[in-house]
This record gives sequence, structure tokens and C-alpha cells, in this order.
Amino acid sequence: MEDELAKQTHFTKNEVKCLLKMFYKYCENQEDKALERHRFRDIIHNDFEITDDILLDRIFRAFDKDSDNKVSAEEWVKGLSIFLRGSLSEHTRFCFEVYDMNSDGWITKEEMFHMLKFSLPQRQQEEDPDEGVRDLVDSTLKKLDIDGDSRISFEDYTLAVEKEELLLECLGTCLPDQKNISKFVKTFLQDPVL
Repeated sequence: MEDELAKQTHFTKNEVKCLLKMFYKYCENQEDKALERHRFRDIIHNDFEITDDILLDRIFRAFDKDSDNKVSAEEWVKGLSIFLRGSLSEHTRFCFEVYDMNSDGWITKEEMFHMLKFSLPQRQQEEDPDEGVRDLVDSTLKKLDIDGDSRISFEDYTLAVEKEELLLECLGTCLPDQKNISKFVKTFLQDPVL
């Protein structure tokens, strides 16, 4: 399994072994040796400081490729490969999957609103609390909707990110920053498997 995962990911065989050792340690009290949603969310929250509940659920979904509500060892290693060391195109696909809440291939205004609603600070009470979110959705849609059909396809998103890479995480932080990547890599490599 290690050789095959090393060929399919951005990890060396030794790194794959270390990641699998970490994975099985996380799963040591579970019969099926898989990460359930709550455990996975805790790991991503604690190790990568991603705190948004919606994003944590969507990141879980992006890792859980077979949609069985748990992350297997293979899904763990392949997901971390993209999460930690993915290319821009891999990160673009990953972020799009996170933001496409109903997995229909489109990011709609409603999905954007839902993603952004709880990430903005609350406005004064006499103002409509959703007004700022709607304004942000409209301006984000203008940047991302290349073909002008009022929704974002993967192609729209890719073209927008290629033009302006900062748009990659425009709907919320769903990739770890370099500080947390470095910290995590040191953690999983501190007890090398030789």
C-alpha cells in the first residue's frame, strides 16, 4: 500500500508510512480504522487552525471521496497530499469541491451566501445583517463568473484563479497556511518509520 500511495501522491514512501502510522494512532479506539467526521474535524481544527464549521464539514467531504461518512487510510494520505503539497490546479479543484456545497458542479449565489454569512463581523443592529454579505457575494460573483450566467462553474473558477491566485480561497480558508503545514510535517516525521 505504501509504494502505491507514494506513486499516487506528493509523498515519499517513508512519509506515507509516517502518515499511515499517524492515521492508525488517531483511529486506535475504532474497530473499522477510519476517521469519523467529528475526529477528522478535530484534527483539521487543531493541527491546521481551520475553525469555520461549514468549511470543516466541506473539507471532510473533499477528503471522503467514496462518501461513506468516514475517511479511510488511503483517503487520508491522498487528501493530505493535495491539502499540504498540492499544485495550483489540485488546490483549485479541492477548493471548488469545498465551495460547491451540493456537489452539483456549480457554486451558486445561495452557496456563496451560506459560506460567507458567518465569516463577516456583525453590523450594527439597525442595519440589515445580511446586506454586507449580499454585497460581498455580488462582488465575488463578478470576479468569478467569467461566462456571466450568474453561477460559477469549475471552468469559471479555474480561469479566475489563474488570473488572480488570491481568489483561490475567496469563500473561506480551506487550505492550511505555511506555518501550520510546517508544524504538521514536523509532527508526522518526528517518529520516522524505517
